[in-house]
Amino acid sequence: MTDRGTLDAVSPLDGRYARYTEPLVPYASERALMRARVQVEVEYLLALADHDAIPFSLGGGDEADGQSATDRREVLRTLYTDFDAEDARIVKQLETEGYGDYAATNHDVKAVEYFVREHLPEGLDAAQWIHFGLTSEDVNNLAHRLLVGPAVTEVLVPELRDIRDALAEMAREYRALPMLARTHGQPATPTTFGKEMAVYASRLGRQLGRIEAAVDGLSIKLAGASGTYAAHRAAFPDVDWRAFAREFVDDLGLEHEPLTTQVNPCDDLAALFDAIRRANTVLLDLAQDVWLYVSDRYLGQVAVAGETGSSTMPHKVNPIDFENAEGNLSKANSDLEFLGDYITTSRLQRDLSDSTVKRNIGAALSHCLIAYQKLEQGLEKVVPNEQVMREDLEGTPEVIGEAVQTILRREGHADAYEQVKDLTRGRDVTLADFRDLFESLDVSEDVREELLALAPAEYTGFAEEMVDDLADSE
Repeated sequence: MTDRGTLDAVSPLDGRYARYTEPLVPYASERALMRARVQVEVEYLLALADHDAIPFSLGGGDEADGQSATDRREVLRTLYTDFDAEDARIVKQLETEGYGDYAATNHDVKAVEYFVREHLPEGLDAAQWIHFGLTSEDVNNLAHRLLVGPAVTEVLVPELRDIRDALAEMAREYRALPMLARTHGQPATPTTFGKEMAVYASRLGRQLGRIEAAVDGLSIKLAGASGTYAAHRAAFPDVDWRAFAREFVDDLGLEHEPLTTQVNPCDDLAALFDAIRRANTVLLDLAQDVWLYVSDRYLGQVAVAGETGSSTMPHKVNPIDFENAEGNLSKANSDLEFLGDYITTSRLQRDLSDSTVKRNIGAALSHCLIAYQKLEQGLEKVVPNEQVMREDLEGTPEVIGEAVQTILRREGHADAYEQVKDLTRGRDVTLADFRDLFESLDVSEDVREELLALAPAEYTGFAEEMVDDLADSE
């Protein structure tokens, strides 16, 4: 087997970014897939042994070799619970070179079957029941979902929750900090920095719910070579194999998919990938906005001691975490979209092109994980620059024009929009210009005072109070 260091890795996922992707190794590596396949084969064998109509058992009470049925069950389960690097090496050798009395299988699932055969408890005659009536896809579709589900819930979802919590904390801390908003890149009605972060926290929270629902919807087929249980029924026509499959899948904590061809159609995985992609799109929007806030000096960055910002400009602290996150989120979404489209189609009963494609699921999830960690690091470094925000607001008094024309409309001025437009469009307007307009208006003194009290920093509507809506979405 090849033994290379991270500097020799072909992919940055196992090279430059290996420390970031390490949490996914138990779910996305080839050894992990081998282990999951062993788990499926072992649990299937145990389920056969537990069925009254199948003439196979693990034994009665104490056997001559001292092993009871319970002992043998425990030994079999250690094949996957204790599956280690040496076990993986043996499986790989069975596939590529041959091992013991076995020639090379050139088939990864058959190699797992032979591995289980070679490690049966002493005295247990069970070789004929391993992989009984199954097709490779029965094992693979189960194994992939046993890995993908926990990879998402145990690794990705906690990172997403941390980002959402960081955004919610920023929203609450800076709920009242006024900030110029922009629409079409132009100065627009002011907001608060906290409210803008609350929007992202809320959006991400909704997408988290969709991801978790998609994981709950992962479904499994266990119906043989054409999805008809044909071999099973031919061997044991009196067994309700459909009920057997449902119970087996339920016991593994997954949902049974009753109608398939040889392959699981993978609509469930596509739905999960799409849910992750939607969350990533929210974070892409966040990364790009924060980058712009840094560019506009609305956000400063805490410099890390000893860190180089630019190779030639010593003063710079580049927003590299957000740029890195943007790149990895974009790559992840490209991969997830491709995977979702590709694995949901298969020629007639099946073709094998999906097999190599599914090996890249871990890569897509790895790009997600890198991006999430980079976003967290970036958010920890940014600090709002209140002075710059306020100066920007004071320098764009025209943003109160919306409030002015709306109040005048309330007072019956049908031409209010046009009056404010004539004052502000294409001109550098000041608050004094607005006050001159207010003095010339035919309005009551109460309304005039109301208009004169308008100021950009106070024109934020319910932005501060809206942050409290986060409590309902978390």
